[in-house]
Amino acid sequence: MEEKSASEALVPLFKLERLLNQDQGGRRITLLGSIEDNPALLTAERAAFPTDPQTLEVFHKCLRDVKNLGTNDIYHWYLASVGQNGASSLPDLKLNLISPCTESHIKKYSPQGLRVVTETPEIYKDQVRTYIAKQREQGRLDWVFNIIEGRKEQEDIIFRDPGQDGAKDEAFLLAPDLNWDRKTLTSLHLLALVERRDIWSLRDLKKSHTVWLKHMREKILEATVKKYPTIEKDQLKLYFHYQPTFYHLHIHIVHILLEPTSTQAIGKAFSLENLISQLESLSGGPDAGMADINLTYTLGESHDLWTQVFRPLKEGGKG
Repeated sequence: MEEKSASEALVPLFKLERLLNQDQGGRRITLLGSIEDNPALLTAERAAFPTDPQTLEVFHKCLRDVKNLGTNDIYHWYLASVGQNGASSLPDLKLNLISPCTESHIKKYSPQGLRVVTETPEIYKDQVRTYIAKQREQGRLDWVFNIIEGRKEQEDIIFRDPGQDGAKDEAFLLAPDLNWDRKTLTSLHLLALVERRDIWSLRDLKKSHTVWLKHMREKILEATVKKYPTIEKDQLKLYFHYQPTFYHLHIHIVHILLEPTSTQAIGKAFSLENLISQLESLSGGPDAGMADINLTYTLGESHDLWTQVFRPLKEGGKG
């Protein structure tokens, strides 16, 4: 008991010299300092959230100093604290709220097994393309069009590019991803949204788009390091998702130190640079593209494409 008390008494004696490291998306820090003139390292990591029903029932009621960072259609994001009123001016949490949410949102955020599937050009053309078209018809892109058309989040836009020589079909904009807290640079996450509406995913990209893609890459890197001068170009990763969360072409831009999750894993993330190289190496004319090749990627077992397309193909012995 005495040893435990003596150990607990050390923490208040810590004298900070400097921040040594920050990782896990800003959730863990290591401080260099001293205790009674002896060098010391103090690492602080936010504890896991409790999962017992009684605590979860009152969790939202314990939130304090909730500050809205933005709202677009059904999406809302905030900073908040869980301490007592006035206990700290520092937010503890980044909150994302989807209201009203859909069954697709519930599936996305629920734990589920994963499967590796291979999508042939035929499967894409005959089944997946039809599925994507249905998703686009359900109004799930309203929040994207709100940004592009200047109705929402205009104060957050980092950069707009009108396209090379003013070509409207090459215009795009750069803005923070709603999951980023807007301040932790090592967890930086931006989105580049193209303004044209006829390119739904990387499947629609062709050899004729390579010059445009190279132009976007260079402009994205220039705009990002200009906005955040402590970041250098070779500290950024640019990639597409397939299947993406929403079917309007967009590029993810993240800091290389952002904690890698399944969204950056092989089978989900497709590097912009590698995709450009792949397009350039395709045989055929300028209309040859990503729709002409096999794509292997991962799907959650609750995803409609698994339950409606790939599982029936597997069980039918056709794939």
